[in-house]
Amino acid sequence: MDRAQIIAGLTACLLAAGCGSGPKIVVGSKDFTEQSILGEIVAQHLERRLGAKVDRKLNLGGTLLAHKALVAGQIDLYPEYSGTALTEILKLPAAQDPAAVEAQVRAEYGARWNIEWMAPLGFENTFAMVIKDGYETLSQAATRPTGWRLGAGYEFLTRADGLPGLIKTYRLPLAGQPRSMNLGLLYQALQQRQVDMVAGSSTDGLIFAMKLTALRDDKRYFPPYQAALAVRVAALEAHPGLREALIELAGKLSTETMRGLNYEVDGRHRAAREVAKDFLNGLR
Repeated sequence: MDRAQIIAGLTACLLAAGCGSGPKIVVGSKDFTEQSILGEIVAQHLERRLGAKVDRKLNLGGTLLAHKALVAGQIDLYPEYSGTALTEILKLPAAQDPAAVEAQVRAEYGARWNIEWMAPLGFENTFAMVIKDGYETLSQAATRPTGWRLGAGYEFLTRADGLPGLIKTYRLPLAGQPRSMNLGLLYQALQQRQVDMVAGSSTDGLIFAMKLTALRDDKRYFPPYQAALAVRVAALEAHPGLREALIELAGKLSTETMRGLNYEVDGRHRAAREVAKDFLNGLR
């Protein structure tokens, strides 16, 4: 083969987006800290384990946007929570048994969209109603003489397993309309007394670092929210070893571990990519 043929071959290879390279795996996430960290963990794990080219489409937006991207094939997988999938995406009644919720979500995702619901990652991230101090349970908080000034993300204010049902269950008094705000600003607003209750998440590292109180859901209003990966079956079939690589992450993230990872980003202001890298290094 002469020099001209070699150059022509290399040019054709580049135009084809790389010799021998198959389609990239596209990892997505929703637009809050935990999701970005999980997206990075998955992406980096696949790069290491499979030597695959992985595109990241992190911080896509809320639940429905991420789900639509998955169904449309714009992403191949993203982290989701069983209770969110059950009530917000599937529009099915809330249930309390984690295994039953997981089984129902897995069956429905497969039947409706040919999406595989993988085994849980090992932690649950439920909604957490957070205050500075004074009460321990939501039932106790409902007895407050003056209403609560509530801060929350837009999703919580509207979704079926969010604020409307919470108020109905606990008759929680509110002072005026809740404030819709970016999730990253909730605890700052609480510390600055712009609000006196926020709808956070149980794995938020700042709850414990700032010595705040997550009120106990003593009436068990919220369904289980086990974190898992939702993956297109077409992607599993297109990428040999993908299913096996994802299974390796099952059960590897405890609630305490996830809380610590979130704090590294939100509290210590480290990049999600670096936090994910350190976590994966620790698994070796």
